[in-house]
Amino acid sequence: MAALPARVLFGAAYYHEYTPAYDPELRPDERLKTDLDLMAEANFTVIRVGESVWSTWEPENGRFDLDWLQPVLDGAHERGISVVLGTPTYAAPPWLARQYPEITAENATGQRLGWGARQEIDFTHPAFRFHAERVIRKMVARYADHPAIIGWQVDNEPGLHLLHNRGVFERFVDHLREKYGDVETLNREWGLVYWSHRLSTWADLWTPDGNEQPQYDVAWREFQARQVTEFIGWQADIVREYAQPGQFVTTCISYTRQGVEDDEMSDRLDIASGNPYYDMQDGLLLPDPTPDAHEQKWKTTGVWSMYQTADWMFSSRQAPFLVTETNAQSIGFAWDNRPGYDGQWRQAAWAHVARGARMIEYWQWQTLRFGAETYWGGVLPHSGRPGRTYAEIARLGAEFETAGELVAGLEPDADITMVYSMPSKWLMQKYPPLATPDGEPDAAAYHRIFDPFYRGAFDAGRQVRIIHARQLHERMAPEEAARRHPVLVVPALYIAADATIDWLAAYAHAGGHLVLGPRTAYADHEARARHEPAPGRLVEAAGVQYDEFGNLAHDVPIRAVPGGPFEVPADATATQWIEGLTVTDAEVLAVYEHPHYGRWPAVTTRGHGAGRVTTVGTVPGRDLARALAEWLVPAASSGWRDLPASVTATTGTSPDGRRVHIVHNWSWEPVSVPAPADLSDVLTDTPVLTGTALDLGAWDVRVLVSTDADSAPTPGATNRS
Repeated sequence: MAALPARVLFGAAYYHEYTPAYDPELRPDERLKTDLDLMAEANFTVIRVGESVWSTWEPENGRFDLDWLQPVLDGAHERGISVVLGTPTYAAPPWLARQYPEITAENATGQRLGWGARQEIDFTHPAFRFHAERVIRKMVARYADHPAIIGWQVDNEPGLHLLHNRGVFERFVDHLREKYGDVETLNREWGLVYWSHRLSTWADLWTPDGNEQPQYDVAWREFQARQVTEFIGWQADIVREYAQPGQFVTTCISYTRQGVEDDEMSDRLDIASGNPYYDMQDGLLLPDPTPDAHEQKWKTTGVWSMYQTADWMFSSRQAPFLVTETNAQSIGFAWDNRPGYDGQWRQAAWAHVARGARMIEYWQWQTLRFGAETYWGGVLPHSGRPGRTYAEIARLGAEFETAGELVAGLEPDADITMVYSMPSKWLMQKYPPLATPDGEPDAAAYHRIFDPFYRGAFDAGRQVRIIHARQLHERMAPEEAARRHPVLVVPALYIAADATIDWLAAYAHAGGHLVLGPRTAYADHEARARHEPAPGRLVEAAGVQYDEFGNLAHDVPIRAVPGGPFEVPADATATQWIEGLTVTDAEVLAVYEHPHYGRWPAVTTRGHGAGRVTTVGTVPGRDLARALAEWLVPAASSGWRDLPASVTATTGTSPDGRRVHIVHNWSWEPVSVPAPADLSDVLTDTPVLTGTALDLGAWDVRVLVSTDADSAPTPGATNRS
């Protein structure tokens, strides 16, 4: 991969081509100079350009205007600002839609999307591919050798729609034919005897619109994600034909897009990039007032969820990543305006850097005066004049300049590793095991199970690494995983192949602590419920089994077994789901206080080989989830102890081996915390001795580096990979 600059890249998306509509009375060259000078004064080191304006690159079919970007690149280079240039394929021009109406995407068979937004295209269609390739080659060839260019972004936030166009469906049938060989094999593997769905020929396969067959749905979603991955990889390969040595290729991922499988797609790229948006103001308050039932979507609420998004971005390649878009001001719509409190820009940026971000790039430089995103605030307001946001961001730019290479590409610590399963999530979006409060199917069920375990770890001050299920056995043997990831939490891994389950058992046997959450190992690779008792193939290792489960209309209290090793808080509860665990050979740690559910244990544990398997038969409430994390990892690897409820301490290792500590106060109330080791303040170059009070103001963050060469995290308390 290309070598990134030896500091955190810092900047914004910049659209100089909008200038005539921004400020009709100002000459574009004057506005460009003003913008770039302001960027340089704010210590910007990167801008992203070009990805939104295909109709500017190619105003008419075959007529190209490629020179308009030259002054932007030249001006940026003169000021030492690097550039990431994007291909414009996510926003097709009107002339293309008019001349080739067949490229319009269908969100249901025969139902075309309307025009006037973006990504309304069937990006698999040959006519679209012809024109997309042509504009890509023209613009990349024109600018590949410009000295400002350090990288390329192909497309933008792919995977918005699931394509139902006829050609896509026919390729899906071809894919199934190649995978299964004949219809009888498909009939058997999908159980199509049910409801008389048995196929006599491939032509019998129905389109997905009215489908109720889970096996079909998972295959369809996997195929859709594969189309997105192929499209992004196709573009990346074209760009690489022209890219100069040292230039990287990426795309920016909106991680909740329905057509994205981020880990597989990132394999086709040089570095993972993502667009984390979050609620500012009280959305970043600790203690966190966000109710447990709040659904996290493309924009998150709560510090824990912002951290989870960062860890998700790291998981794509198990490596540092780029933030290609994030909040400059309010991010949302005209009715949702909550720009950050003073200090929150610094807090969010340093939180992302602490979890591995190599770049912080805002969307966008100037707030739009037109279009659907008129109130997605930029670094500059509608007036185009620097204000409070610019001052806050400029302060942050100076801090990144001071910190330099120390914080560029941190490998974040992890006390607990969590296994993520995209196929299980897809299945639960259509066939969720959980219901909403009004009794309707909860399409967010996967995260309703996964998130409480993550949030519990965050509340306990334990740092988390996320790893995709397919990465487990593809990247390491069980013995290596047990060493690198001593605690592996696996909730909601509903779809799991035999090999994956056997790998998990081998991991525990090799010395790892395997934690099984609800719905894990219940179905096989085709989403078929297993014949053996649950958790399938792990009964012996876990020492429990079950065949009965149920939904909870109300939370159920949980208490610890007297004299046991697990302390349960007084307000601990089971929520949403209970599995009727029957102990065959395990120690019971906690039970339900309920006249019916009390017959079953809530949490059990059993030694297995050199390791251990702990089973959690419910979705833990916040207090129980926190207690579980504290029991699994008694001492956080960060070294910080007894922190106030508003304070987090995030730690990681610099590429040169130095230990970095980033400490936040997410509240209005100033606090002081004792330093756990001899440290130095990176931004002020002042020593902070062990036990010295570290002062944090309202919405403050301190960046520290250990002065002790032997300050690596305690073995077994963090997971390195």
